[in-house]
Amino acid sequence: MRIALTLLLAAAATVPLRANAFDLEENLKAQHVQYANQPLLFAAQDGMSLSQATASVRSRLKPGDRIVSAETRVQGGREVHHIKVLTKDGKVRTHKVNGRRR
Repeated sequence: MRIALTLLLAAAATVPLRANAFDLEENLKAQHVQYANQPLLFAAQDGMSLSQATASVRSRLKPGDRIVSAETRVQGGREVHHIKVLTKDGKVRTHKVNGRRR
């Protein structure tokens, strides 16, 4: 009886739970120190242009922070805008914003 119960519990533990990948990413960002007290950035359905993404990040900057670079890279058939921000305390943070599909 004990062996059957142990095998049943082991089998149940190995079955992956269904999770929405977006919810997982949102939860991880909510727990991360870098994203504390910052709204999450969501791209439009067709994606943002580099200038729209830069403007969006700029609107969330704290006093003393500034954008030092912005570039677009293609990853997995989609544009991803990498916007680097120099914070007032001298740290560089990279914001990634989804762009258009390719």
